[in-house]
Amino acid sequence: MKNMPSLTLPMPAWFRASIGARIIAFSLALLFLIQIASFSAIRASLGQHARSALPAQLLTGERVLLSLLDQNAQKLSEGARLLAADYGFRSAVQSNDAETIASVLGNHGARIGASEAALLGTDFTLRAASGSDTRELAALAARLAPQAARGGAASEIALLGGTPHQVVLVPMKAPIVVGWVLMGFPIDTQLTTDMRALSALNVTLLARSAAGAPWTPVLTSLPSAMADDFAHQPWSVASIEADPVMRAVSFDQEQYGVHVKRLTPDAAGPAVLALVSLSIDDAVRPPRDLQIGLALITGLGLIVFLIGAIVATRRVTTPLRALSTAADRLGSGDYGAPIHGLERHDEMGHLARAFNQMRISVGEKQEQILKLAYWDALTGLPNRVQFRDAVRDAIAAAQARPDGGHTTIAVIMLDLDRFKHVNDVLGYRVGDLLLGRVGERLSQQMVRGGDLVARLGGDEFAVLLRNGDASLAESVAARIGAAFDAPLTLEEHTVDMGAGIGIACWPQHAADADVLLSRAEVAMYAAKRRTQGPLMYDASFDAASAQTLSLLTELRQAVERGELRLYLQPKLSLDSGKVSGAEALVRWAHPTRGLVPPMEFVPFAEQTGFIRTLTMWVFEEAARHWLALHAEGLPLTLSVNLSTRDLLDPDLPQKFDALLVKHRVPAEAYCLEITESAIMDDPARALATLNKLSGLGFKLSIDDFGTGYSSLAYLKRLPVDELKIDKSFVMSMEKDLDDAKIVRSTIDLAHNLGLTVVAEGVENVKAWDMLRELECDEAQGYHMGKPMPAAEFIVWSAAWMAKHPGLAAAATSPLMFH
Repeated sequence: MKNMPSLTLPMPAWFRASIGARIIAFSLALLFLIQIASFSAIRASLGQHARSALPAQLLTGERVLLSLLDQNAQKLSEGARLLAADYGFRSAVQSNDAETIASVLGNHGARIGASEAALLGTDFTLRAASGSDTRELAALAARLAPQAARGGAASEIALLGGTPHQVVLVPMKAPIVVGWVLMGFPIDTQLTTDMRALSALNVTLLARSAAGAPWTPVLTSLPSAMADDFAHQPWSVASIEADPVMRAVSFDQEQYGVHVKRLTPDAAGPAVLALVSLSIDDAVRPPRDLQIGLALITGLGLIVFLIGAIVATRRVTTPLRALSTAADRLGSGDYGAPIHGLERHDEMGHLARAFNQMRISVGEKQEQILKLAYWDALTGLPNRVQFRDAVRDAIAAAQARPDGGHTTIAVIMLDLDRFKHVNDVLGYRVGDLLLGRVGERLSQQMVRGGDLVARLGGDEFAVLLRNGDASLAESVAARIGAAFDAPLTLEEHTVDMGAGIGIACWPQHAADADVLLSRAEVAMYAAKRRTQGPLMYDASFDAASAQTLSLLTELRQAVERGELRLYLQPKLSLDSGKVSGAEALVRWAHPTRGLVPPMEFVPFAEQTGFIRTLTMWVFEEAARHWLALHAEGLPLTLSVNLSTRDLLDPDLPQKFDALLVKHRVPAEAYCLEITESAIMDDPARALATLNKLSGLGFKLSIDDFGTGYSSLAYLKRLPVDELKIDKSFVMSMEKDLDDAKIVRSTIDLAHNLGLTVVAEGVENVKAWDMLRELECDEAQGYHMGKPMPAAEFIVWSAAWMAKHPGLAAAATSPLMFH
């Protein structure tokens, strides 16, 4: 393949270097193409016209053919009438002289060219005949009899002896009708000769002996091979009716238009078809003299166009060469050289003046382009490109210094909080004003000349400390965070803005500029999540993110693999100390990570919707363990937590009811805990779901009461049975009087509403005693027992009852099943 010659023709150097030569070549080629297109259009138009006229021409040919046949029929009828009027013939008929009748029929038919002649009785029965088979003549007479009886005469194209004949039937009168004379003339080549002379069309007669028999050509003006090919076409009645005017038939790579006319009346028996045809290709082919004329016009046009193109090209290329020289000077930075041709008033003059204007403004445009490439148009601060270059240059300069190993470069990156909310509420114009004010406030915090403030894009800003250690970076970041404590005044609006601030230092956290910026961004997003002020980059930020994604992926398979475990934390009655229930909690026994805390996977399950699967798993596991506890004499109430997504599931009550029936567990065995925030996300839908759950017999509890934003009006309407006081109040009530007041008020409120109260976070006996004095109903916390595997709960319960026999003396009646 390497030694094969190239098929591309080499272009001469003068042609490649001269636009004039290319213009001339292009013009000639264009003219040539136009001429070719014109010739093609003329040819196509003539062809289309000729093709559209073909059907009419074929119909005209049909009329000519029928006219010729009609003329022949009239001549034949006249001959038959002469025979019928002959006195001697009539005398022979009246005397019934069969020998004389046959002789007269034969002699008269021979004189007029009739090959068939017959005498019929008044009932159209055959009395005498000469020529063809008498059976064919008798059948033909029977077919013509109705037509003759109606019109006094009849004619038809018939197939006699395998040859098409033109047959006539005329009456013989003396003076009344005493018989009928039938005469038949064979259709010969005179018909095709007349058709060619009168219409320039070809005619072919096809015949068949019976229905279903093949067609054979019996008369044609075409070559015999073509006539045979036409005979083999499907000339059924359906195909003839489908193409009533013209059918295109191909023969020897040429197309012919064929019009079919059925000459015999009976399509089911012997039949004769007339095919009127002409060559479509000959009809649409332009005349030779027209082709020669168009070729001469094309050649003359090319010569004239060549002369004009040479003259016009010289007028264009000469000033273009001058402008090309000027463009080379502009490209090399020479903006002072004048442009020639400014005095011209044509397009070249306009082009020269445009070059001159470009020479004047290109320097200014260059400065503007550089500014747009490296500066933020909204705030006037350096943009991301310039900031990245500055960080890279700072690192390179630090590495080049003798003490480069002791130099620290810090990047502080911040992302505004709630900026999208400002755009949505106050509009993009106020948002732009806010970004400008933020840029000004950041610049005010920089007191060293070498430091750089930049807007990276959107609501992200960054600060470069070219020579500052981690402590200085943290100090500057704290100062920036404090600057956002003061609200920003934008026209008539006052906006409180915060920001997530991340810090990364070179060379401690990164070896190059791109990694340093990436690490600062990671720290920034970690700061936004934690909302604890500026954060210095730590490798655990990246690892925690990767670990979270891995845990979330593996959680989807944990249910199928049986890695989830149900833990129970006891709930005790404060007045008796009896174990009254337990809260069902999910734990994940990971095969490699060990026991995964709920806070590492439950929030992500809530975000992705997988929490619904976890809820159904906890509910079903709680049913199995309730049966085991009930069998051990511990008919407790098990609390199951519901999330916001659970409450918004309209099918949740039906799913729970199906599981109750499946495990034969009563609804009273459950207490469903809902947080205040879950209720308030969509109060109407939550209320509808809670009403259905309450109607099924489930006990309902509001978890973490006091930490949300619930309305007392909704609390009054909710079908709840219990309030759980959040542990943040219970754990501090011994030392904080305000928390103690909140606990007391919550207990009084719940009791006034007819609800029982559970206190979470009971960590010691003092809290237990205080809650008993406040008449709290139940307690839950580490003082009594931590969450434990369900299998250990029975052992713990027995140990607790043995340790406090006086408190747990009362027995609880067993729950009834549905």
